[in-house]
Amino acid sequence: MSKILELFGILKNQHDVDWSNVVDSQYCPYLQKRCIKVRKSKPEISIGTCSVVYGKQATPIIICPHRMLERKQVFIDCLHLLTTHQPGNELHLVSEVSIPGGNVDYFLVSVKDGQVKDFVGIELQTLDTTGTIWPERQRLLQELNVTINPQESQSRKSFGMNCQMPWFAS
Repeated sequence: MSKILELFGILKNQHDVDWSNVVDSQYCPYLQKRCIKVRKSKPEISIGTCSVVYGKQATPIIICPHRMLERKQVFIDCLHLLTTHQPGNELHLVSEVSIPGGNVDYFLVSVKDGQVKDFVGIELQTLDTTGTIWPERQRLLQELNVTINPQESQSRKSFGMNCQMPWFAS
């Protein structure tokens, strides 16, 4: 049984899903466009894995930061960080802002009369896999009766988690 829980934003045990169409469309419901997690060897193919189970306790883990954009809840949860925001101020969401040293994923900005009153930077982080998730993905597709190259699901290569967190014991 595949360790992938979610593919292109759809739980693997969800009923009445045309998985062939899901895989062909490569659509990410959280980005509202094609999934940007692609195979290095074939960048025209989106991987689409959002979450997996891992470890002795089969812990569900989100591995794609875009998965955290569901219903835009993360931004609502950050509203309290705008300490000088007042009712009636406009709220703006600005993505991929370059700053010295890199980019910030999002800024939630409170604006009144065209002036910034407060802002908070929001960086989305999830655990990442090591090794390759591809054979696990292909095993899931085989379980879901999606036509694939059978050799790709037979690989025993596995993935691990790139995690140094003390709470995460596998």
